[in-house]
Amino acid sequence: MLAATPIAAILGLMLGLRWSAARAGAAALALAAVLAVGVFGFGAPGSSGAGALQPLAGVVAEGGFLTLTILWILWPALALHRLQQTRGAIDTLRTSLTRLTGSTALQALLVGWLMALFFEGAAGFGTPVALAAPLLVGLGFAPVPAVVLALLGHAVGVSFGALGTPVLAQVALTGLDGLQIAWRTALLHTLLGGVMMAFFVHTLAANGHRPGWRWAALAAAGFLVPSMALAALLGPELATLGGALAGGALFIAVLRRQPVAAVVSPHGGGPSDATSGLAHALAPYGVLVVGVVALAVARLWPPVADALSGVQISWQGFGGYGGRMQPLTHPGTLLLASLLIGARLQRVPLREVGGALTHSARQLVAVTLALLAMLVLSRLMLHAGFIGALEHAAVQLVGPAWPWVAPAVGALGSFVTGSATASNVLFTSLQAQTAQALSLPVTAIVAAQGFGAAVGNIVCPHNIVAGAATVGLAGRESEILRRMVVPCMLYLALGGAMLSGLLWSGLLNGS
Repeated sequence: MLAATPIAAILGLMLGLRWSAARAGAAALALAAVLAVGVFGFGAPGSSGAGALQPLAGVVAEGGFLTLTILWILWPALALHRLQQTRGAIDTLRTSLTRLTGSTALQALLVGWLMALFFEGAAGFGTPVALAAPLLVGLGFAPVPAVVLALLGHAVGVSFGALGTPVLAQVALTGLDGLQIAWRTALLHTLLGGVMMAFFVHTLAANGHRPGWRWAALAAAGFLVPSMALAALLGPELATLGGALAGGALFIAVLRRQPVAAVVSPHGGGPSDATSGLAHALAPYGVLVVGVVALAVARLWPPVADALSGVQISWQGFGGYGGRMQPLTHPGTLLLASLLIGARLQRVPLREVGGALTHSARQLVAVTLALLAMLVLSRLMLHAGFIGALEHAAVQLVGPAWPWVAPAVGALGSFVTGSATASNVLFTSLQAQTAQALSLPVTAIVAAQGFGAAVGNIVCPHNIVAGAATVGLAGRESEILRRMVVPCMLYLALGGAMLSGLLWSGLLNGS
């Protein structure tokens, strides 16, 4: 119960009292620090002065380092959107989408669902929300619904985000076959992904836009079916990226066959003008796509993959604490390169690029405090034994009913760490050991961990902080979190029920 109090404090303060993420995170961190030292014995036993504070300093250093790695994504993403906005590229995007379809709801399906999934599969680590939410605002959505749509839209692809990184982490930890984990994880999302689309459509309807269930089903199935096939045939690397590309191509092809595709822009010009203008406006995003694909191909050649991963920013200190980042493959580096190269292609003066970067840095001052509080809290809970206590209690209390709660454990890991990959690193071994102790299929339970870790991203406080920052909602994160709790809890409950049913039927037991 004591181990769960910091999480309960965040939920209570943000959902009940509507505190900002910075205030709620700071309060929960203070509570966790008191419990860590007074109850869990965190610190250097028998030490005094600086020696006793060394572990706390290590936790703060780890949280600060992780904060910087996330800011490295948000800073160029914000600057890119700022530059696109001031140069009129967002207006051009809106005009071009209007030529494709006059329906804002269908435009939202393209940007908030399919485009967000593409960026999740390509880069992950907060990139989809940082890019899709501002574009949705550019289409006319208010900031809060824009972030909600982006969070909902990318969730079903998080299990295979960043070219399958979350599953690859599970493979490294357990030695299980990645393809066997991948198709089981994808199956759960394929069977239940329509639930997330239903919430996406509900959010659209609440804001006066109704795409119709045929279009919603096309967008959902257009991603989920190819994603399932890719996971089953090739493994985790291309399940989200390839599914998004296939779904987007199908959706646009069907749109082009509709009469609405012939809508004329109020700004005049023919189809060729629109295509040329759109290519010019989206040049930075095009560079990003090319960069991501090139990086994915390069990683398939071991010497290049080793060279890329060999360039690291790492540190160790405070008696065993540390951090590591690979700058050449980090999404923030790709975003910054896309910003600079895209600006060059658009012939944007360097002073405007510098102005956009400066403006974005100012925006991130308040956001940094919220991110730092949440991430230091997550590291403290991990190192002080809070997570271990929660693990032990869950195993003892649940027993044979573990399949019902296995997805929720994955979501808890994402809530605390802010990353499906980190959740899998944190809890995959526990899931595998529990499955063995209870004579459950290990691969299926590990897959449930990855499934739950994906949906946990939509309620993770620091993901919400990052998304809110891109649309100017710093301090109003509780408004977003309140809208994400029900979709998350329902998806997890249905996932546990579906997993139990599939295990009972024996469909997940074989290869």
